[in-house]
Amino acid sequence: MAFKMIGATDARNGTNIMVEGHPCTVKSMDVSKTGKHGHAKCRIEAVGIIDGKKRVFVIPGHDKLDVPLVEKKKGQVLSKNESGKTISVMDLESFETIEVPCDAELMPQLEEGGNCEYWDIEGIKIAKRKL
Repeated sequence: MAFKMIGATDARNGTNIMVEGHPCTVKSMDVSKTGKHGHAKCRIEAVGIIDGKKRVFVIPGHDKLDVPLVEKKKGQVLSKNESGKTISVMDLESFETIEVPCDAELMPQLEEGGNCEYWDIEGIKIAKRKL
C-alpha cells in the first residue's frame, strides 16, 4: 500500500522502494542510454529492509516504482525473548504493547527498561536500533 510513486530514474542510493512486494533500500542504480528511438534502462540493486536479501533487476527508465511508507517510532523495551528473537515493546506515544522481531546483533545491546527505535514498514514492525 504505497502512497507515493517515483520514476525509475529518480531512484537514488538510499531511496526506499518496493521490489516484488518487499520493502527495499536502493544500494546502486545505473542508467544505460540507448540509441535514437530506444528507451533508457535502469539496473537497480536493492537490499531488503526486513530480510536483508539482495535484489537486482532491470526496468525501463519511464516505469514507476512504489515507495513504501516507513514510520520510525520510539518504544520502551519491556522484556526480551532470547529464544524467539523477539522483544516486547511499549510504544511511547500510544502506550500500546507489541511483539517486535529483533536482529541477533541488536539483541545484546538492548536492556529491559531501555528505549529503542522500531520501524513500521507497511504494517510490518521491526526493531532497528538502541536509543
